[in-house]
Amino acid sequence: ISEVSRMVELEQYVLRYWETEFEQLRPQKNRAGNRAYTEKDIELIKLIKRLTREKRFTIEGARQVLSKLTYENGLPVLSDENVNSEGATSSPPTNGVRDELKRLRNTLAQLLTSLERASGT
Repeated sequence: ISEVSRMVELEQYVLRYWETEFEQLRPQKNRAGNRAYTEKDIELIKLIKRLTREKRFTIEGARQVLSKLTYENGLPVLSDENVNSEGATSSPPTNGVRDELKRLRNTLAQLLTSLERASGT
């Protein structure tokens, strides 16, 4: 696990956690009880990392994408169709939220100004 951890630039505890959260990630263990990751496992880890860290998916969202994965030569392939599928979005809807927050902030500032005038402070 330490070698794969260095290879994919993730902490070992993250890999262990992902093994509990993603049913597709189940490395075999050798006689000594050490994890023996296959190339498929490593590619899957890289894909989960991309989904959760770069694309900002939740664990549940990443699970949904992985359930719709296609495989080429035994390795997972992430297509745009998979990423933009129903139930999982690749990025949070920030534009509308930001605009709404700005509008609310302006309204609150106006209310505060009105209250200050009314109280004489």
